Amino acid sequence: MSNFDKADFIQAVYQMVKTVPRGRATSYGAIARSIGYPNMSRMVGTVLGNCNSAETGIPAYRVVNSQGILSGKDAFGTPTEMQEKLAEEGVMVENNRIKDWKRVFWDPMKEIATD
Repeated sequence: MSNFDKADFIQAVYQMVKTVPRGRATSYGAIARSIGYPNMSRMVGTVLGNCNSAETGIPAYRVVNSQGILSGKDAFGTPTEMQEKLAEEGVMVENNRIKDWKRVFWDPMKEIATD
């Protein structure tokens, strides 16, 4: 961990989040594990909270907490933007939580084939 490079970490987060398919969602922890920093899920949240999805095109709205709760919704332009973007992709949200979370959840460690 002494070789931690924040810029590399941010790029790794962005690259992994870009692979989350439409209509699916993942968690901060799953992203952290998939890029080799399993204890840095909060840092993933911080990075995504600062990524300005509207300008960068990074689908940060597809990343939620481990319970499927839209914990990052305050980072978006309006309080309902995160939910609206998910709904556009067919992901239903009720009381700030993704419905059918186990089905919607996308685990990059299982979904991405590593060579």
